[in-house]
Amino acid sequence: MREFWVSSGHHLSRRNGAGELVATPELMMAWLARPELSPPPEACDAERALHASLMADPFRAVSEADIAVLADADAQENWTFFIRFRDRLRAASSVEQAYRDLALAPRVDLPPLFLDQLAHLILRNALDECDDPYALRAGELFFRSQRASVHDGVLTLADADLIDEIEKGRAAMMHVAPLTAMLDKDELDIMNDESAWTYWSRSDANSMAMNLGGNSKGRDGLAHVIGAWVKHLLDVKVFVEPVAKMDDRDWRWFIGLDAEGTRIGNALWRGESLKADDMDRVVALFRLTFADERQADKNVRGKPVYLILGMTGDRMIRMKPQNLVAGLPLAKPVQTERAQ
Repeated sequence: MREFWVSSGHHLSRRNGAGELVATPELMMAWLARPELSPPPEACDAERALHASLMADPFRAVSEADIAVLADADAQENWTFFIRFRDRLRAASSVEQAYRDLALAPRVDLPPLFLDQLAHLILRNALDECDDPYALRAGELFFRSQRASVHDGVLTLADADLIDEIEKGRAAMMHVAPLTAMLDKDELDIMNDESAWTYWSRSDANSMAMNLGGNSKGRDGLAHVIGAWVKHLLDVKVFVEPVAKMDDRDWRWFIGLDAEGTRIGNALWRGESLKADDMDRVVALFRLTFADERQADKNVRGKPVYLILGMTGDRMIRMKPQNLVAGLPLAKPVQTERAQ
């Protein structure tokens, strides 16, 4: 199989007997080398010493006192989050278990960045045998925010951080529709059948735009990734297919794949009238069914689960894949531990 998403750190992890990943010192060192944790030039000596000691021994004990001596309040907060994150990974039997625990927790006391890192790593494991570049590009939605634009009449997504970087060097005239301007100038490639093969060499650059509105392969790819994610984390086989609309008069369940999708789904569930632009914010709609209906909650057996992905008013898409773990109506509670 061809390599992809090296930046996830999957090659620095190891699999346990259940096929799930175990965090290693090498993985922790890679995360410690990220810009968010590398001491900036103005960092105090205590922060530099803390970082150096963890690079030498990533799992060494770190006390509140070790963090309290850091001169910068933001640095104290960042290191508090990281050590909390690290300790949870170390205590869990797998990276996947740590993610399931976080997804099911009443409150997540970690920044979204840490959930994104876990989703990146876990999805790389779940898609290890995937050879479809359309599915892999769609999978980036699980851990990287996207900016949407209508290009040549179809909805197109591009990596939000990449667009922000390009924007910084652009003229002020681009602020209205920067993504459209970049696409029109051929500064970003949109994945199609001629260019899809190039994804393998650029998967970590996040530099390929995705046609989500006019090419069925994009939505089919996202449907495939959703199914693989559910199977890997919940050991439940499901069938996921894109649909144009919800025409089921007796629908029983939905999962919002992001905050906007959840808001819109809740409004529909309550029978409220949606505003004119609400449906325009729905960028993808899927129907999920269980391969084995006995695994579904009895109240939804024989009925599909609808998945709604939306975008914000400023055309940002921030997917929350943890909702698939916490929100799927199962007959039995999610098992955080797997037999090994």
